[in-house]
Amino acid sequence: MCAWLVVSTSGYYEWRGRPESATALRRGALKVHIVKIFTDSDETYGHRRVHADLARLAQHCSVELVRGLMRELQLVPCQPRPWRFNLTEQDPAAGPIPDLVDRDFTADAPGMKMVGDITYIPTWQGWVFLATVIDCYTKAVVGWAMDDNYKTSLIIAAIAMAARNHDLKPGAIFHSDRGSNYTSAEFAKTLKELGIRQSVGRTGICYDNAMAESFFSVLKNERVSRTQYPTRQQAQTSGSE
Repeated sequence: MCAWLVVSTSGYYEWRGRPESATALRRGALKVHIVKIFTDSDETYGHRRVHADLARLAQHCSVELVRGLMRELQLVPCQPRPWRFNLTEQDPAAGPIPDLVDRDFTADAPGMKMVGDITYIPTWQGWVFLATVIDCYTKAVVGWAMDDNYKTSLIIAAIAMAARNHDLKPGAIFHSDRGSNYTSAEFAKTLKELGIRQSVGRTGICYDNAMAESFFSVLKNERVSRTQYPTRQQAQTSGSE
Protein backbone atom coordinates (compact mmCIF):
# COMPACT_ATOMS: atom_id res chain seq x y z
CA MET A 1 0.00 0.00 0.00
CA CYS A 2 2.82 2.38 0.87
CA ALA A 3 4.61 1.61 -2.37
CA TRP A 4 1.46 2.21 -4.40
CA LEU A 5 0.93 5.58 -2.66
CA VAL A 6 4.63 6.43 -2.92
CA VAL A 7 4.84 6.85 0.88
CA SER A 8 7.66 5.52 3.03
CA THR A 9 6.75 2.78 5.48
CA SER A 10 8.34 4.66 8.39
CA GLY A 11 6.44 7.79 7.44
CA TYR A 12 3.15 5.89 7.42
CA TYR A 13 3.73 4.40 10.88
CA GLU A 14 4.82 7.79 12.22
CA TRP A 15 1.55 9.35 10.92
CA ARG A 16 -0.60 6.52 12.30
CA GLY A 17 0.90 6.81 15.78
CA ARG A 18 0.83 10.59 15.92
CA PRO A 19 -1.54 11.97 18.62
CA GLU A 20 -4.48 14.11 17.54
CA SER A 21 -3.76 17.80 17.12
CA ALA A 22 -5.34 20.44 19.34
CA THR A 23 -7.55 21.45 16.41
CA ALA A 24 -8.83 17.91 15.92
CA LEU A 25 -9.53 17.55 19.65
CA ARG A 26 -11.40 20.86 19.65
CA ARG A 27 -13.51 19.85 16.65
CA GLY A 28 -14.32 16.53 18.30
CA ALA A 29 -15.45 18.23 21.50
CA LEU A 30 -17.62 20.67 19.53
CA LYS A 31 -19.22 17.78 17.66
CA VAL A 32 -20.35 16.24 20.95
CA HIS A 33 -22.02 19.53 21.98
CA ILE A 34 -23.54 20.02 18.54
CA VAL A 35 -25.11 16.55 18.46
CA LYS A 36 -26.64 17.08 21.92
CA ILE A 37 -28.05 20.53 21.04
CA PHE A 38 -29.43 19.23 17.74
CA THR A 39 -31.03 16.20 19.42
CA ASP A 40 -32.50 18.28 22.26
CA SER A 41 -34.12 20.57 19.67
CA ASP A 42 -35.98 17.57 18.22
CA GLU A 43 -33.73 17.86 15.16
CA THR A 44 -35.10 21.29 14.24
CA TYR A 45 -32.13 23.62 14.90
CA GLY A 46 -30.07 24.86 11.98
CA HIS A 47 -26.44 25.91 12.29
CA ARG A 48 -27.22 29.48 13.44
CA ARG A 49 -29.35 28.39 16.38
CA VAL A 50 -26.89 25.65 17.30
CA HIS A 51 -24.16 28.31 17.22
CA ALA A 52 -26.22 30.52 19.57
CA ASP A 53 -26.64 27.65 22.04
CA LEU A 54 -22.92 26.89 21.88
CA ALA A 55 -22.21 30.52 22.77
CA ARG A 56 -24.52 30.21 25.78
CA LEU A 57 -22.45 27.20 26.84
CA ALA A 58 -19.27 29.30 26.47
CA GLN A 59 -18.20 27.16 23.50
CA HIS A 60 -17.04 29.99 21.27
CA CYS A 61 -16.49 29.31 17.58
CA SER A 62 -17.55 30.71 14.21
CA VAL A 63 -20.90 30.15 12.56
CA GLU A 64 -19.15 28.68 9.51
CA LEU A 65 -17.32 26.12 11.65
CA VAL A 66 -20.64 24.98 13.12
CA ARG A 67 -22.11 24.75 9.61
CA GLY A 68 -19.16 22.65 8.45
CA LEU A 69 -19.26 20.31 11.45
CA MET A 70 -23.01 19.78 11.03
CA ARG A 71 -22.40 18.85 7.40
CA GLU A 72 -19.74 16.36 8.46
CA LEU A 73 -22.16 14.89 10.98
CA GLN A 74 -24.96 14.91 8.36
CA LEU A 75 -27.26 16.81 10.71
CA VAL A 76 -30.05 18.28 8.59
CA PRO A 77 -32.81 20.17 10.44
CA CYS A 78 -36.40 19.24 9.76
CA GLN A 79 -38.05 22.07 7.83
CA PRO A 80 -41.41 20.83 6.51
CA ARG A 81 -43.35 23.12 4.21
CA PRO A 82 -47.04 22.34 4.67
CA TRP A 83 -49.78 23.46 2.34
CA ARG A 84 -51.39 26.68 3.50
CA PHE A 85 -54.27 28.95 2.66
CA ASN A 86 -54.57 32.69 3.17
CA LEU A 87 -56.50 34.00 6.17
CA THR A 88 -56.02 37.66 5.28
CA GLU A 89 -59.13 39.16 3.77
CA GLN A 90 -59.23 42.93 3.75
CA ASP A 91 -62.40 44.64 4.93
CA PRO A 92 -63.42 46.88 1.98
CA ALA A 93 -65.31 49.14 4.37
CA ALA A 94 -62.34 49.69 6.66
CA GLY A 95 -61.16 53.25 7.02
CA PRO A 96 -57.55 54.39 6.74
CA ILE A 97 -55.29 52.89 9.42
CA PRO A 98 -51.64 53.99 9.53
CA ASP A 99 -48.55 51.79 9.59
CA LEU A 100 -46.84 52.98 12.79
CA VAL A 101 -44.17 50.27 12.68
CA ASP A 102 -42.72 50.58 9.16
CA ARG A 103 -41.02 47.15 9.49
CA ASP A 104 -39.17 48.21 12.64
CA PHE A 105 -39.91 45.34 15.02
CA THR A 106 -37.72 46.60 17.84
CA ALA A 107 -38.75 48.38 21.03
CA ASP A 108 -36.97 50.18 23.86
CA ALA A 109 -38.92 48.44 26.63
CA PRO A 110 -41.57 45.74 27.15
CA GLY A 111 -45.19 46.72 26.51
CA MET A 112 -44.41 49.45 23.98
CA LYS A 113 -44.93 47.65 20.67
CA MET A 114 -46.70 44.39 19.84
CA VAL A 115 -47.50 42.42 16.70
CA GLY A 116 -50.18 39.85 16.05
CA ASP A 117 -51.56 37.45 13.48
CA ILE A 118 -53.77 34.37 13.05
CA THR A 119 -52.77 30.90 11.85
CA TYR A 120 -54.53 27.57 11.54
CA ILE A 121 -53.72 24.15 12.98
CA PRO A 122 -55.11 20.96 11.40
CA THR A 123 -56.76 18.33 13.60
CA TRP A 124 -58.76 15.22 12.79
CA GLN A 125 -61.88 17.15 13.78
CA GLY A 126 -61.08 20.08 11.49
CA TRP A 127 -59.18 23.35 11.79
CA VAL A 128 -58.41 25.13 15.04
CA PHE A 129 -57.27 28.75 14.77
CA LEU A 130 -54.60 30.45 16.86
CA ALA A 131 -54.27 34.20 17.39
CA THR A 132 -51.14 35.54 19.06
CA VAL A 133 -49.80 38.82 20.44
CA ILE A 134 -46.00 39.10 20.54
CA ASP A 135 -44.04 41.75 22.43
CA CYS A 136 -41.39 43.29 20.17
CA TYR A 137 -38.95 43.86 23.04
CA THR A 138 -39.01 40.47 24.75
CA LYS A 139 -40.09 38.48 21.64
CA ALA A 140 -42.44 36.61 23.98
CA VAL A 141 -46.03 35.64 23.24
CA VAL A 142 -47.86 37.78 25.80
CA GLY A 143 -51.38 36.99 24.62
CA TRP A 144 -53.03 34.19 22.66
CA ALA A 145 -56.39 32.56 21.99
CA MET A 146 -57.60 29.44 20.15
CA ASP A 147 -61.01 28.51 18.73
CA ASP A 148 -62.65 26.60 15.90
CA ASN A 149 -63.16 29.88 13.97
CA TYR A 150 -61.24 33.06 13.32
CA LYS A 151 -63.91 35.61 14.04
CA THR A 152 -63.10 38.96 15.62
CA SER A 153 -63.77 37.56 19.09
CA LEU A 154 -60.66 35.38 18.70
CA ILE A 155 -58.26 38.30 18.26
CA ILE A 156 -60.06 40.32 20.94
CA ALA A 157 -59.45 37.46 23.40
CA ALA A 158 -55.75 37.41 22.50
CA ILE A 159 -55.22 41.18 22.92
CA ALA A 160 -57.28 41.13 26.14
CA MET A 161 -54.94 38.47 27.57
CA ALA A 162 -51.94 40.61 26.65
CA ALA A 163 -53.45 43.65 28.36
CA ARG A 164 -54.41 41.60 31.42
CA ASN A 165 -51.08 39.83 31.91
CA HIS A 166 -48.66 42.41 30.54
CA ASP A 167 -47.76 45.93 31.68
CA LEU A 168 -48.63 47.92 28.57
CA LYS A 169 -47.15 51.39 28.29
CA PRO A 170 -49.39 54.39 27.55
CA GLY A 171 -49.81 54.71 23.79
CA ALA A 172 -48.59 51.15 23.15
CA ILE A 173 -48.80 50.00 19.52
CA PHE A 174 -50.43 46.85 18.22
CA HIS A 175 -49.50 45.99 14.63
CA SER A 176 -51.11 43.41 12.34
CA ASP A 177 -51.91 42.68 8.73
CA ARG A 178 -54.92 44.24 7.02
CA GLY A 179 -57.28 41.30 7.56
CA SER A 180 -60.98 41.99 7.93
CA ASN A 181 -60.99 41.10 11.63
CA TYR A 182 -58.04 43.33 12.45
CA THR A 183 -59.56 46.25 10.54
CA SER A 184 -63.07 45.79 11.94
CA ALA A 185 -64.79 48.50 13.97
CA GLU A 186 -65.25 46.06 16.84
CA PHE A 187 -61.51 45.40 17.16
CA ALA A 188 -60.68 49.10 16.79
CA LYS A 189 -63.08 49.85 19.65
CA THR A 190 -61.38 47.22 21.84
CA LEU A 191 -57.94 48.70 21.20
CA LYS A 192 -59.20 52.20 21.98
CA GLU A 193 -60.70 51.01 25.27
CA LEU A 194 -57.35 49.43 26.17
CA GLY A 195 -55.43 52.60 25.26
CA ILE A 196 -53.59 50.87 22.40
CA ARG A 197 -52.79 52.55 19.09
CA GLN A 198 -53.64 50.49 16.02
CA SER A 199 -51.19 49.88 13.17
CA VAL A 200 -51.50 47.72 10.05
CA GLY A 201 -49.27 46.80 7.13
CA ARG A 202 -50.12 46.89 3.45
CA THR A 203 -52.34 44.33 1.79
CA GLY A 204 -50.48 41.25 0.55
CA ILE A 205 -47.05 42.41 1.81
CA CYS A 206 -45.93 39.76 4.31
CA TYR A 207 -42.76 41.72 5.18
CA ASP A 208 -44.89 44.42 6.81
CA ASN A 209 -45.78 41.92 9.55
CA ALA A 210 -42.62 39.80 9.28
CA MET A 211 -42.14 39.24 13.01
CA ALA A 212 -45.53 37.55 13.45
CA GLU A 213 -45.07 35.61 10.19
CA SER A 214 -41.64 34.41 11.35
CA PHE A 215 -43.01 33.17 14.67
CA PHE A 216 -45.71 31.13 12.95
CA SER A 217 -43.16 29.71 10.51
CA VAL A 218 -41.05 28.42 13.41
CA LEU A 219 -44.13 27.13 15.23
CA LYS A 220 -45.25 25.17 12.17
CA ASN A 221 -41.78 23.81 11.39
CA GLU A 222 -40.86 22.76 14.91
CA ARG A 223 -44.20 21.70 16.36
CA VAL A 224 -47.43 21.74 14.35
CA SER A 225 -46.21 20.06 11.16
CA ARG A 226 -44.56 17.30 13.19
CA THR A 227 -47.56 16.51 15.39
CA GLN A 228 -50.91 14.80 14.84
CA TYR A 229 -53.81 16.29 16.81
CA PRO A 230 -56.82 13.91 16.95
CA THR A 231 -59.04 16.57 18.54
CA ARG A 232 -59.24 20.34 18.71
CA GLN A 233 -59.00 20.08 22.48
CA GLN A 234 -55.63 18.32 22.24
CA ALA A 235 -54.32 21.06 19.96
CA GLN A 236 -55.49 23.71 22.42
CA THR A 237 -53.94 21.87 25.34
CA SER A 238 -50.67 21.56 23.43
CA GLY A 239 -50.72 25.29 22.79
CA SER A 240 -50.80 26.04 26.49
CA GLU A 241 -47.71 23.96 27.27
